[in-house]
Amino acid sequence: MRERQASRNARRAREFEAFVAGAAGRLMHAATLLTAEPPDDNPRARRLLTAALAHTYALWDRLHGEDPYDRTRQYLAVRFARGAWHQYGGLGRPRPPGRPDSTLRHLTPQERLILVLRMYEGVAEEQAAALLGLPTERVRAICARAMATLLHPPREATPPIAKVVPS
Repeated sequence: MRERQASRNARRAREFEAFVAGAAGRLMHAATLLTAEPPDDNPRARRLLTAALAHTYALWDRLHGEDPYDRTRQYLAVRFARGAWHQYGGLGRPRPPGRPDSTLRHLTPQERLILVLRMYEGVAEEQAAALLGLPTERVRAICARAMATLLHPPREATPPIAKVVPS
């Protein structure tokens, strides 16, 4: 009995290691896009991915033919959304100032989430809407707004020029 359990655990570990070897890079990139951190300094993205992979490993025997990549991506998105909700008081609020400079910093966490799911991961509007509990039209509108923001980022406020008054 113990040998059978040990054999099952070893097989499970090999299968999961193979999955991580093939999918971790893409999932890490998705997590980095979600957190809008620089690729070389992304502690939040790493924590997010670690939690998603741990969750997938815990469910590994119960996947029964489900795609583990889809399951991990789904958990990654949900975990990011919950974290953004608690950290920023909702997905619609922009990131606080002082964060690393990134093109994605102009987007709200919700816009980043939908943009990463739709454009980077290729998730259909209907699937993204179901995952986030939003109407499909809302996902479409948020994605369009995020794309417009990326294509035409808002101009940074320029500091006022001090006038020199002759004495």
